Amino acid sequence: MLGYLAQRLGLAVLVCLTVSLITFSLLSASGDIASAIAGEEATPQQLAEIRAELGLDRPWLVRYLGWLGGALQGDFGDSLFFRETVADLIIHRLPNTLLLAAMSLGVMLSLAIPLGMLAAFRPNTWIDRLALSIAVLGQAMPNFWFGLILIVVFALNFGVLPASGSSTTWHFIMPAIALGYYATPPMMRLTRAGMIEVLGQDYIRTAHAKGLSMKRVLFKHALRNAIIPVVALTVVQFGNMLGGSVVIETVFGIQGVGYLAWESITRLDVPVVQALMLLVAVFYIVLVLVSDFVNAWLDPKIRK
Repeated sequence: MLGYLAQRLGLAVLVCLTVSLITFSLLSASGDIASAIAGEEATPQQLAEIRAELGLDRPWLVRYLGWLGGALQGDFGDSLFFRETVADLIIHRLPNTLLLAAMSLGVMLSLAIPLGMLAAFRPNTWIDRLALSIAVLGQAMPNFWFGLILIVVFALNFGVLPASGSSTTWHFIMPAIALGYYATPPMMRLTRAGMIEVLGQDYIRTAHAKGLSMKRVLFKHALRNAIIPVVALTVVQFGNMLGGSVVIETVFGIQGVGYLAWESITRLDVPVVQALMLLVAVFYIVLVLVSDFVNAWLDPKIRK
């Protein structure tokens, strides 16, 4: 077990370093950042001052190592637009994004797992087709469009939920529904496939033969074994929600890191963009690592 964990941890560290290298390289190769910030009418002296301020006059490797060393200490420099440290900006905005992702994950699981179990329990029936249709509808609708529909119905027509903002938990209900429903179909299909496979196993028939109730067979025996791939996908989907919340946060005006990314990109705030790209990637890698650990704990065959 320890050898498996050490192997996965070493791979995760290597991937993090690779992501940091790619992140820094892409933004460095995107053009003359100083000219983009200063504008077309900037003088050579102004361009030189901006390059000196951003460290662009130093060799690429020196800049990368300096940036990576600062990032490892939580120092990503100062924002060019907001005029405060990038770390403070992210710390201030991150809780809203984490809350949105957590609530969206709850919406996804509360829809996907019951629908998947119901479809697997009655395969190839109208119940199965209805469950699949509900899931496919969520995938067919763009989450921003569904979010706008929710705003029109529940904020403008009925006035029961706030249309935008992030000051209370109520502000996150509609964004969480829009983001969670969009992520439901793959989780529902995986749950359905896993349950159908498990329900056909010999030990399930043995449990029925012993006179165990259907509820106990489903939840204690079938779901426990079918949940292993679901755990991995749940962790991945949480990472997708963290990284894919840019559109939803923009639609609903949530002051999270997704909205911060959009603001920074439109204003060419390079230090913030670099930090956010690295942060989301590291979050995703850590979540996948946690998924590997949980799956290894649930299924001993994985860690052999």
